[in-house]
Amino acid sequence: MSDAELNTLDITRIMDMIPHRYPILLVDRIVELEEGERAVGLKNVTFNEPHFQGHFPAAPVMPGVLIVEAMAQTAAILVVKTLGEAAEGKLVYFMTIDNARFRKPVTPGDSVYIEVTKVRSRGMVWKFDGVARVNDQVVAEATFSAMIRD
Repeated sequence: MSDAELNTLDITRIMDMIPHRYPILLVDRIVELEEGERAVGLKNVTFNEPHFQGHFPAAPVMPGVLIVEAMAQTAAILVVKTLGEAAEGKLVYFMTIDNARFRKPVTPGDSVYIEVTKVRSRGMVWKFDGVARVNDQVVAEATFSAMIRD
């Protein structure tokens, strides 16, 4: 297995690691991963997603809260990969969300790259900075903390 393959994860592996499933699984692939430090997830946005039925049908925009959730899922995958198999399938709960900013709308057809970087970890509590980009432009950012639990 190449170094590149060791630092990427497909959807099947992601579903082994975190308990989320459609329609709330919001990470399609991990394209970069540095255990204990950072990860970059990919979310391909499609018009078929259920939130577009009401947000907003004539001008579909991905809800900002789902972008932050995608950040959290990317962070959860980083935490599980860092902690190893014993952490697989455990739940990771938000504790705080700070300084969330939404810079540009995310719409169907966009590929959102979600980068999360560990700020610190103490036991089962982790804090991250998250940035979401489309075409190298920042669309959202937030600082958040989460706790991993059984």
